Amino acid sequence: MKESLRNYIIVTASYWAFTLTDSALRMLVLLHLHTLGFKPIEIASLFVFYEVFGVLTNFFGGWIGAKFGLKSTLISGQGMQILACSLLAMNENNLGLTVIMIAQALSGIGKDLTKMSAKSFIKLMVPPGNQSGLMKWVAILTGSKNALKGVGFFLGGLLLTTFGFRHACFLMAGLLGLSLVVGQILLPRASGKSQSKVKLKHIFSKDPRLNWLAAARLFLFGSRDVWFALSLPLFLTTALHWSFTEVGAFMACWVMGYGLVQGLTPLFVGRAESGAPDSLHLCRWTTALILPLLAIILAPSLGASLKTTVIVGLGVFGVVFAANSAIHSYLVVAYAENDKVALRVGFYYMANAMGRLIGTFLSGALYQISTTSADGLDLCLMTSIGFVATSAVICCFLRRAEQQKNSQAAS
Repeated sequence: MKESLRNYIIVTASYWAFTLTDSALRMLVLLHLHTLGFKPIEIASLFVFYEVFGVLTNFFGGWIGAKFGLKSTLISGQGMQILACSLLAMNENNLGLTVIMIAQALSGIGKDLTKMSAKSFIKLMVPPGNQSGLMKWVAILTGSKNALKGVGFFLGGLLLTTFGFRHACFLMAGLLGLSLVVGQILLPRASGKSQSKVKLKHIFSKDPRLNWLAAARLFLFGSRDVWFALSLPLFLTTALHWSFTEVGAFMACWVMGYGLVQGLTPLFVGRAESGAPDSLHLCRWTTALILPLLAIILAPSLGASLKTTVIVGLGVFGVVFAANSAIHSYLVVAYAENDKVALRVGFYYMANAMGRLIGTFLSGALYQISTTSADGLDLCLMTSIGFVATSAVICCFLRRAEQQKNSQAAS
């Protein structure tokens, strides 16, 4: 148990280091390209490239982790991000589309290899049947990761202002290099390696619960990124005239608060008998996301301040979304078989990356076709409502599949 806990701490610390640099790099690239005169749809297209490779990585990453062990995928993910940061730094004065696309591809691969490795490892540490313990550890990892993601957004804006693009990228590459060396030395080679022969066809799950959960995740994260990925930071800079540091600070506070709520989710969400949530909780919390989105759209027409409406409304959305995300992250690990946890988590986060891809592209496209920044944000928020409603409907099918699985287990 002590060795498992030590390995969990190392993996979590590695995930933290990656998350900090990844979110900082995202903010750096977004704001730097904006100052260079790139249009919203052009920036969105580059981030879509990041998400496309995230989809592909999750598709094969779970299979690689199950076949070769989680250490190999974790170290590879960090190595990819170091290459991305270094490539951007060395080409600051020649930052063309080809360089950015290659860097985004490397970064997308690195992020999802690292995420899959860290979240899969939790299943190996928690004793079988300890559902409340599993929920707690998943919530801690997910919540702390998103809190650091928020710090990274602020750090990205701050580093760009203080050190410039090139030196900021090199600093982040150095931080990740240190984390990579520690993981390479201390982590056991075979962690998470499947005991049976793993074939590519095993990537696809035969468990309907996992399939419905993945579909719900796709639309859930699409509903967030359709306004968060691009339209919100551009709205804050153009409509509210905030500085880069202010934009980074706001998005940092939003994500940090979101991560804090995720970490506390086990305290207010769960079944009395097990201390863990089920698909019914997910249905309710997903449906509740519609209310703050509607409020943001309608409140300004009733005389409310646009600035206040956006800040408060997105704060409420963040609380509800955080609970949703924590329940999702727990359920996929709980549903997965111990021997194939990397496969199942990889498949699930492939759907997550697909949702982010769709949301990111729509965020730039919808914002650009709008006549004003406020109209662009509203259009993205209305699209978000449609995504949330779709995810809620899918959760109903998940509920039925879960009940059927429980009935089979009881008989």
